[in-house]
Amino acid sequence: MAATSVAATTAESTTAAGRFRANGPVLHPRLVAVVTAVSCGTHLWLAVSANHGLGVSLLMVALAAVCMPCTVHIWRHCRPGALHQVTVAAVAMAALHAVLLLGGGAGHVHGGAPPSSAAADSGGTQLLLAIALELATALLAATLVARLRRLLP
Repeated sequence: MAATSVAATTAESTTAAGRFRANGPVLHPRLVAVVTAVSCGTHLWLAVSANHGLGVSLLMVALAAVCMPCTVHIWRHCRPGALHQVTVAAVAMAALHAVLLLGGGAGHVHGGAPPSSAAADSGGTQLLLAIALELATALLAATLVARLRRLLP
């Protein structure tokens, strides 16, 4: 009888579209949504407050605008498609920041000032923090997709 109730609970937790109801995972999707929202907010904050230039600032605003709907979808419905999109975007952003960190972004100088050793250290630390945030986002989203696959019939 216990096996029947567990199977019924699992079957009731998914809809035809693959969304999970309240008795499905709740904390994990919310954590993914919050981390993704923090990443979007960081891009917006840097676009407004840092001296990246107009082109890079507009690119950061565009990236935040692309990622924010996925944050809402993950928070509300926990759809695998949005999780896949967040995972791919986070890995791509981590790779881009790694290229900038390793010197591929020679034009990535804040404020147009010549880089000093202190500024280079600060920029490197900021890029490492950005890489860590993006990898954490990708890892959380990917583990949630794997978890959802186990729950689907």
